[in-house]
Amino acid sequence: MEETNVNVYSEITPDILALAEKATQADLMDPELFAKYDVKRGLRDVNGKGVLAGLTYISDVRASKIVDGKSVPDYGKLFYRGYDVEDLVKGCVSDQRFGFEEITYLLLFGELPTKEELQKFTDLLIFYRSLPTSFVRDIIMKAPSKDMMNTLARSVLTLYSYDDRADDTSLPNVLRQCMQLISLFPLLSIYGYQAYSHYHDGNSLFIHPPLSSGSTAENILHVLRADSQYTQLEARILDLALILHMDHGGGNNSTFTTHVVSSTMTDTYSVMAASLGSLKGPRHGGANIKVVRMFEDMKASVSDWTDEEAVADYLRKLLNKEAFDHAGLIYGVGHAVYSKSDPRAVLFRSYVERLSEEKGLHNEFNLYALVERLAPQIIAGDRTMYKGVSVNVDFYSGFVYQMMGLPMELYTPIFAMARIVGWSAHRMEELANNSKIIRPAYKAIAEERAYRALEDR
Repeated sequence: MEETNVNVYSEITPDILALAEKATQADLMDPELFAKYDVKRGLRDVNGKGVLAGLTYISDVRASKIVDGKSVPDYGKLFYRGYDVEDLVKGCVSDQRFGFEEITYLLLFGELPTKEELQKFTDLLIFYRSLPTSFVRDIIMKAPSKDMMNTLARSVLTLYSYDDRADDTSLPNVLRQCMQLISLFPLLSIYGYQAYSHYHDGNSLFIHPPLSSGSTAENILHVLRADSQYTQLEARILDLALILHMDHGGGNNSTFTTHVVSSTMTDTYSVMAASLGSLKGPRHGGANIKVVRMFEDMKASVSDWTDEEAVADYLRKLLNKEAFDHAGLIYGVGHAVYSKSDPRAVLFRSYVERLSEEKGLHNEFNLYALVERLAPQIIAGDRTMYKGVSVNVDFYSGFVYQMMGLPMELYTPIFAMARIVGWSAHRMEELANNSKIIRPAYKAIAEERAYRALEDR
């Protein structure tokens, strides 16, 4: 069989353009139809409140309180298994210990572990840091992708072939698979990046073996960096980032994907690959990259970063589609649920400032802090708001990764390294309570038409 240049498959020909226009015209709907049939677009009502589609013990997002019988915006709160995340973080920080493994135990099993339970669980996660023999050589090093989320999804799907119990959906087996994936996500992501960096950019290839002890955050920095060196502040703020990104209620897109695909009783690898595909989207997991690129454009456009009016003018240009990507958005500001504050951003902020001082980037931090203060005022003055607006966790997370020198290609995979914990907990919860496949309703609005033979068309 004759080989074809792969680039041919990527070409958008005039024929494809014409067919795409035909398809678009066939699919476009009058927006008024959604109101006519009371369709909750995006599974949300006109005020942005999500349609109730399920129940969960795992995590809860709160952004309002009841005053005089009415729901009013309030400072945001995030709960894991009923515990305020702020309290969980403070507990780890006060004891000067890493928290990722402890909070992973909480999300999976519903209770905080004892010292003995935590040690046994941590040892098991470390044991699972081992990839199958020759997996790096035979799978990861072959056809490296420019997008690490695609690389990660491909590796996860390939692990199916190495699992003798891949299709077993009993809870003990699914727990084993999930714990293995929690341990392996950092290796799959970072090794995939190292392969791409080597073959595409010509950089030296580093494939460090994982640590045989230590926290997940320490292992990530050890495997990623050529010299395997990191400061304790870097490791602890990465640990915090992982904790804050672990879960966010059952209604976020990727976690809902986990529930939907799990309800079909398919295998764990297919479920996690589907969830990765959801998280990859720039409306979900890729938002912090947009924030970093927006700030780079801002720093190039505004000569004096302390000039409030100049910064405010740039923000107005963003809203008016006159700056950066002309999308009319100030990235990292606003959230589908939170109004007055995103608790993850609040928790992150003080550690971000400490890291900026360690890295000699305090001027950059001050610019972020200025935008954090100005952006909500400017948005409220420019647009009709149904609720308050504040910065979200993406506003600072990309800045943190940038200060740590982490490659931008790994920003979203780091999100996935954390969120795999939430996906695992929700998959277990779905299987434990599963009785029906999740199948929402779509109303058909096409008019019935009579068939015409080919020669009559």
